[in-house]
Amino acid sequence: MHQQVHVRIISPITTTGFRTDIDIKSLEAPGLVVSATQISKGPGSIESEYEGAMAAPDTIARIIEAEREGVDACVIDCMGDPGLKPSREAVTIPVLGPCNTSMHVAAMLGHKFSVVTVMRRLLAQFENAAALAGLSTRMASARSVDIPVLDLEKDMEATRAALIEEARKAVEIDGAHAVIFGCTGLFGCAAAVRQGLLGHGIDIPVIDPIPTAVNTAAALVRSHLSHSAHTFPLPPRKAMPGYDMPDLHTVAAE
Repeated sequence: MHQQVHVRIISPITTTGFRTDIDIKSLEAPGLVVSATQISKGPGSIESEYEGAMAAPDTIARIIEAEREGVDACVIDCMGDPGLKPSREAVTIPVLGPCNTSMHVAAMLGHKFSVVTVMRRLLAQFENAAALAGLSTRMASARSVDIPVLDLEKDMEATRAALIEEARKAVEIDGAHAVIFGCTGLFGCAAAVRQGLLGHGIDIPVIDPIPTAVNTAAALVRSHLSHSAHTFPLPPRKAMPGYDMPDLHTVAAE
């Protein structure tokens, strides 16, 4: 009998209703429970490094909270992966960022991948993320549809059409063999984009980062794997004025 795994999705934005209960339940499967929470201090959406940095402290706090509640793994609900590395230093359960996870999965599934994201200003961020993951030579390109995060659902038909067009260019011009959505706000669009690409005779994986990260997190838990304490050691104990954070050393001892 499979172990029941509890994965928590942490939304690092303060806009409410962005990730619905229906979204969360659609990720569940036999043996997999998915819950969600979000930060109360930080940006309304993340479309810059600045906003990602401002989202990190409360994201880390929510992940520490999840571990203390007995959650098995956490996924950060943003392609900027805000707070990913510091969160791993603070907890022992698997913490996955959808960008890092999707890039590694894409590199397994195809020779080169492209990221299709929301805003042009984010393109450098994805090139940097690929470099940090050691995947620069596997990244064909980063492209954008130039639709702000909070506007993605205003006209989903137009959003999907733009995604298909940029994904087609990524394959035909840039040489991509797989495509990753560069925003978790595009959740649920993968099937339509893959179908649109098939209409152009293009048969490639289209990676929806949140389902990919949630299922990878569950697989790690079932495989009894988590991040290395040599790569992400517990931070030293010291004063942190202005931040209401638990004592990590107390948590580690429990």
